[in-house]
Amino acid sequence: MNLNIVVIGLSVTSSWGNGHATTYRALLSALARRGHAVTFLERDVPWYRDHRDLTKPDGWSVHIYQSLQELPRRYGHLVQDADLVIIGSYVPDGIAIANWVTSHARGLTAFYDIDTPVTLAGLEQGLDYLSPAMIPRFDIYLSFSGGPALTMIEDIYSSPMARVLYCSADVDLYRPKREPQCWSLGYLGTYSADRQPQLESLLIEPARRLASERLVVAGAQYPDNLVWPDNVERIAHVAQHRHPAFFAAQRFTLNVTRADMRALGFSPSVRLFEAAACGTPILSDHWPGLETIFVPNSEILVVASPRDVTDILENMTDDTRRSIAERARRRVLREHTPGHRAQQLEDYYREALARRSRPSRWSAARAASEAAELKLGLS
Repeated sequence: MNLNIVVIGLSVTSSWGNGHATTYRALLSALARRGHAVTFLERDVPWYRDHRDLTKPDGWSVHIYQSLQELPRRYGHLVQDADLVIIGSYVPDGIAIANWVTSHARGLTAFYDIDTPVTLAGLEQGLDYLSPAMIPRFDIYLSFSGGPALTMIEDIYSSPMARVLYCSADVDLYRPKREPQCWSLGYLGTYSADRQPQLESLLIEPARRLASERLVVAGAQYPDNLVWPDNVERIAHVAQHRHPAFFAAQRFTLNVTRADMRALGFSPSVRLFEAAACGTPILSDHWPGLETIFVPNSEILVVASPRDVTDILENMTDDTRRSIAERARRRVLREHTPGHRAQQLEDYYREALARRSRPSRWSAARAASEAAELKLGLS
């Protein structure tokens, strides 16, 4: 089964302040390796244009469009003829694009929500990229979150088929590297106001208590007025190709989760998979479903307070630290590679195609009613 797949997403050319990029790159490359023709369409915006770090797509193509009006004019036939068209979350003018795609695509359509908890929290208040009315029009709702989110999407918002499609780590890029260890603990992530209290508790306060240790926070969009302890190094941006070296230079790396994702649960960050694939042991806050991704205290270390963090940094032996990291890496290789995600997407495509070929209860009842009307001469 070789599919023609079109993806309209936030940005794949720039990972600056954008976790979507690494998720898309890994998935699209895996799909291309499995024989599918993949095209990514991205809106040209200055903040990504100025920080593009995609060197060359691995077997797939990317096209930049300038405006909403240009999209159907230049790529209408591509979308119309594709076997599968995927629209991602946070796409500029996403509702208008979704309306156009679901009205004109002959193949299956899917919404890939890389921000499911944020989406579900904001749908009723209004979002720029998705409306409740659009959800039933997609054949598949691909969700960054598993667990109860899938039932909510189907039962409350009438999606015909909601399925989990977690992010993954490109294990050809994300692998252990030999680097001098510069930091006891590090964090890689874009600033988020609702995530900052966790970062303050689980990295900044431990840094204050362990003045002799060196720590690091890397990521874009942090306010200039934030005050960092002297032993916390700030890096504004780490390009994707430098992520493995960055993880390798940390004894431990920290994962902190946005509030909506903690509340909904079953929403693993791409950084979890990437750090684990690099063989760096992870400290993480707790959220429902974490144990379905990594086994706590065996593959990942769950922390809830500054004391939890300082105890690990001061007392855990290197042998224990390395064992935890190795078990997490094996879990990623076994369950969370881009190849696993590409195969899942193929399976979902087959399932949705079979559903489309079977009349729904509504359409079957409508057809029977129309046939009866014809027989009686009522139409």
